[in-house]
Amino acid sequence: MLTEDIRNLAIDIADLNQLKLDLNGLQPVDAGDYIAQLPKKKRAIAFRLLNKCQAIDVFEYLPPDVQEDLINSLHDIQVAQIVEAMSPDERAELFDELPAGVVKRLLQTLSPEERQATATILGYSEGTAGRVMTTEYVRLREGLTVGEALSKIRLQDKDKETIYYAYVTDDNRKLVSVVSLRQLIFTFPDVLIREIASSRVVRVTTETSQGEVGRIMKRYDLIAIPVVDREDRLVGIVTIDDVIDILEEEATENIQKLAGVSGGDEDALSPPHVTIRKRLPWLLANIVLYIGAASAISPFQGVISQVPVLAIIMPILANSSGNVAFQVVSVTVRGIGVGEVTPKDTIPLLRKEVLAGVGTAIALGIALGILSLIWSPPQDRWVSVIAGMVMIANVILAATLGTLLPMGLKRINLDPALISGPLMTTTLDALGFFTFLSMISFALHVFRG
Repeated sequence: MLTEDIRNLAIDIADLNQLKLDLNGLQPVDAGDYIAQLPKKKRAIAFRLLNKCQAIDVFEYLPPDVQEDLINSLHDIQVAQIVEAMSPDERAELFDELPAGVVKRLLQTLSPEERQATATILGYSEGTAGRVMTTEYVRLREGLTVGEALSKIRLQDKDKETIYYAYVTDDNRKLVSVVSLRQLIFTFPDVLIREIASSRVVRVTTETSQGEVGRIMKRYDLIAIPVVDREDRLVGIVTIDDVIDILEEEATENIQKLAGVSGGDEDALSPPHVTIRKRLPWLLANIVLYIGAASAISPFQGVISQVPVLAIIMPILANSSGNVAFQVVSVTVRGIGVGEVTPKDTIPLLRKEVLAGVGTAIALGIALGILSLIWSPPQDRWVSVIAGMVMIANVILAATLGTLLPMGLKRINLDPALISGPLMTTTLDALGFFTFLSMISFALHVFRG
């Protein structure tokens, strides 16, 4: 990492020779982080100090907005060299973020081979294996010997994204088997590839979802997985670095959606206007939802005035059931996301959550009942019984809905994370308040005539 003194020099761009030395000595990801933090006008200056190989590596680690700024700041020749040298999957990801006019211009600068590879990836739907795969992989023919295969890898495949796996295909590019670099190195040169390659190849199709790709690679401990088309022809591979990014994006998206952040893709250091755009819609919608909860309370204003302790009990009732719902939804959505559960597991999962919910509900009901008993005046101590009963019912309902709603969305192929915390809690608040106040109103008629 850069020392504090070098950082100060870099900020002022005062000692370009020293800055050039230090930037080229950094790991590409660290140099990319540093350049991204510079003001816009100084990013291009710092980037031009990188040697060609370092510049190509650093560019892939830069955020999309910084990449776009540099494309607009650098000479066309330098931009063309960088974009040409990028891996096809990274290039496709960059093009997704750029304006259509810029993409069209950059495509024209690519060699026919790289243009075709990029167009192939961009032709698949977002969120699929085809969109994140790379076309840079090692392919071998069935009839090669181990020695011929190693020679071919040395001469033709040194720039491939990964060489740890080599995929064996027939003359029609259909995937037949897979062989590891370890097997090739420790096998005699005159042995045929078909004799050591494994025909049990774990593969995905171009339409497989990115999340499913990640789960399969995790299950089988793979560092790369082949991608085939509908005719079982090998078209690319997905590597472990891409899967890590996919899993991070999905986890971030699910967490933020559960909290009501629109899109689920807000960065921690996003500009204030982006934060407002991402969060405000749900907050405004939450006010609309709370109108429903308030409407459930409105007819009972006279009841609350007669039993003032209700104003203390109701927030606890709402908060407890809402927290239970959020816990259940979070665990269920996470289980769906990592493949622990599927809609087929709805009944066992519901049974487990309801049983756990009953135990939790009884404990919370007793706790609220005791608190209500302490806070209520002698003539209103009967309120504690109703408060405890409603707490038990509301918590069990929260556990049930927190399980069934995400599973229901998954069954109809919608994102389970759409069941956000605010939506669940406001719904439970409305039901809980209405039930609680209705029972209190009825009890008042009984006990006070």
